[in-house]
Amino acid sequence: MSEKISVLIDEATIDAKIRQIGEEISREYAGKEVHMIGVLKGGVYFMCSLSQCITVPVSLDFMSVSSYGDDTKSSGVVKIVKDLDQSLEGKDVIIVEDIIDSGRTLSYLIQILKKRNPASLRLCTLLDKPDRRVVPDVNVDYCCFQIPDEFVVGYGLDYQQKYRNLPYIGVVELEG
Repeated sequence: MSEKISVLIDEATIDAKIRQIGEEISREYAGKEVHMIGVLKGGVYFMCSLSQCITVPVSLDFMSVSSYGDDTKSSGVVKIVKDLDQSLEGKDVIIVEDIIDSGRTLSYLIQILKKRNPASLRLCTLLDKPDRRVVPDVNVDYCCFQIPDEFVVGYGLDYQQKYRNLPYIGVVELEG
């Protein structure tokens, strides 16, 4: 089976929106430091770009959680593959995710991180698929784009570990 990729959101549009979100975060956190938690692997591209657009001090940490495996749909089973290296106690934390789909992964992650006593905990995503949400209590504070229920790749998102390096968001069409 092969894949065809069609552009959904081009590189210039992504870059402009990330700058806009970075400016918004910088205003809202003026005089504070932001501790960003990137959700690996896909979120690293977005988090690095976003952090460069934020003018307040930023510290970074990473978690790896999984609910997909090699499939195109969430399995619903969430597991922590890599936990944080730093304490969240008293920090203003922003979870940075590439895409929010069902909401299961983020709901689970938010519950765990709240128990670590951050001063604040907010959620930022590159892409949001509200039509796929099965966990209604996942509130997105910063969202670059809401997208339709399509399987997408690029800008960190993958299909079987391919296409993460595309500088745009594309829709995967399976052929054959």
